[in-house]
Amino acid sequence: MEFPEVETDSTVYKTAYGLRVGADISKPILAIFNGNYTGIELVADYRIGKKIYLATEIGFEEKTSIEDYSNSTSKGSYIRIGFNYNAYDNWLDMNNEIFTGVRYGLALFDQTLNSYTPNVNSLYFPSVPINASITAPDLTAHWTEFLVGIKVETLRNLFVSTSISYKIAFAVDDQENFKTLFAPGLGRVYESGTGFGFNYTISYLIPFTKK
Repeated sequence: MEFPEVETDSTVYKTAYGLRVGADISKPILAIFNGNYTGIELVADYRIGKKIYLATEIGFEEKTSIEDYSNSTSKGSYIRIGFNYNAYDNWLDMNNEIFTGVRYGLALFDQTLNSYTPNVNSLYFPSVPINASITAPDLTAHWTEFLVGIKVETLRNLFVSTSISYKIAFAVDDQENFKTLFAPGLGRVYESGTGFGFNYTISYLIPFTKK
């Protein structure tokens, strides 16, 4: 008894390889609600394998930190570079991602101590703010980040992404006699040398080929 031949689907679905560029829109939104902050960040990644993407972010931030006894401003540029791994298996020709990644970060910035208040308060020596305006230029910060996130293709080649990162500082320069409170790209500098970050980006893929 002969059985009819079963046709197999020989269709091969290919996905785009190319350069994806965009911006983190969370920073200008934050600047709208926080008058002590301004920032901009451009993002890019390049697919080098089925699951692997080279990735980088470059940006500029300026933030005034107002503490109980000090007022200081940090501003400068930063770059983060590393890679993402896509752990999501797409259907057909979809191009979405659930990714993990690693970055090395470097910031070049200035910090200005705007004013400070001596931590002495008595009837004879009342504490009053002292205007300082002392700037320390050419400070640097080095750190690494581990991140997880999702990236969704909402329209053809247009992606929306969100991610959170855990940051570990290697080295952060301090102003003489005053600790750095904020480093661009790294964020708030804590005693533990660790912290978290958040990104919400919109990017566009410039496809070079399909594989």
